[in-house]
Amino acid sequence: MDTQADDNERRKAVALFRYGVIADLLHWPKGKRGLGEQIAKKADRTYDIPGSRRSRIAAETIRDWLKAYRHGGFDALMPKARSDEGQARKIPQSIVDLLCMVKEDRPALSVRMVIDAVRASGEVPQDLELAPATVHRVLSRAGLMARKPETPTSNDRRRFAFAKAGEMWMSDVMHGPSVLIGGKRRQKTYLISFMDDATRVVPYAAFALGENVSCFMPVFEQALRRRGLPLRLYVDNGAAYRSHHLSLVCARLGVTLIHARPYQPQGKGKQERWHREVRRQCLGTLAEGDTASLEALNRKLWTWVEGEYHQAPHRGLDGETPLERWARACDEVRLPDIGADFSALFLFEEKRKVHKDRTVSLRGVVYEVDASLVGETVSLRFDPSRVGKPVELWVKGRKVGLAKPVDAYANCFVKRDNEVRSVLRADRVAPNPPEGLRLRDFDVVEHHDQGER
Repeated sequence: MDTQADDNERRKAVALFRYGVIADLLHWPKGKRGLGEQIAKKADRTYDIPGSRRSRIAAETIRDWLKAYRHGGFDALMPKARSDEGQARKIPQSIVDLLCMVKEDRPALSVRMVIDAVRASGEVPQDLELAPATVHRVLSRAGLMARKPETPTSNDRRRFAFAKAGEMWMSDVMHGPSVLIGGKRRQKTYLISFMDDATRVVPYAAFALGENVSCFMPVFEQALRRRGLPLRLYVDNGAAYRSHHLSLVCARLGVTLIHARPYQPQGKGKQERWHREVRRQCLGTLAEGDTASLEALNRKLWTWVEGEYHQAPHRGLDGETPLERWARACDEVRLPDIGADFSALFLFEEKRKVHKDRTVSLRGVVYEVDASLVGETVSLRFDPSRVGKPVELWVKGRKVGLAKPVDAYANCFVKRDNEVRSVLRADRVAPNPPEGLRLRDFDVVEHHDQGER
């Protein structure tokens, strides 16, 4: 495993934890009292702090994190790089994380069963000793060995509504109709949508062919470009909403990500009403051509959203239309800095080891990189909706260029380091080759030129 890559992941995990602690304090109104009291309450709690034996956080530390984020954003919350980079630890952090993940997923496992499960994953070096006492200490520090008392669930549910546009967005997924793909087969779609709580405006919505994070992020990016940055994003517990990538993007944008309680659908009432309107007024009027392609279905959806839904009086807005309420309440919406850096926030990242033929494989496409990177572990940043296009190549936290798909035919004419002569095998060459016969139709013998004539 790449030690530096593991350390970078650990630093990101710590930064995400710190952001989670201060997220609801970042947008505290200036001049409003009570911030110190909220910080004191957070300091009184216990936490499972990544990579630390401690379970408490000092109030001054929380203030330092707030100050750091306001001055330097998410990156300012990342701890400094390890001073012992490249040196082995008794149990690598990646193995510690794996031990904790297995125990957290299956709390009933004993320490020895956790060790067996981790070794069965194939990610533990054979020469790494995992003593039960050491693993027990690791799990105890992470708070995974103590029995947690069951906490009674609260039934206090109250209707809420924010006053200003952008104070909170909600997002959910609805199953949609099937569309024709490539003019040959039909495939089911999913409606991914966002709604502003205060105004009921839909920043953006689109049907996609899946409900995973790769389908979710392009819709989220379009919503931010059209209606600004929300202070909070309220989502359910689906895989796309629990993804590490979404958490990182929200943290870098200063958006507090809030997950609904499992099995508590009452908190998504506004989204459910929006879905009923889509089914009744939009999908109920689909013509045959509207499902001829995914693009046609999305044109139908957005024509209805802008032409009817946003223009119709809303009972939840005291008879105002969503656009009228937005016009009255959008004075505090944060606008994103639209540019190359903004688009880069949404790029996915995966690590690959460069093969001896200076290539890496990503999503079924083979990319070529510089020969000096053979054997190195590199990071590829890419847009999953543009598979096959050049991807960004990063090494040790620094962008070094673009990786382009391999062009095997063009590589036939690239001059190698050693000059190569290709000669035709005399006994295989016809004296009068047929018209149209190409050079590569003959067998070729390659000899390194060593000055012989």
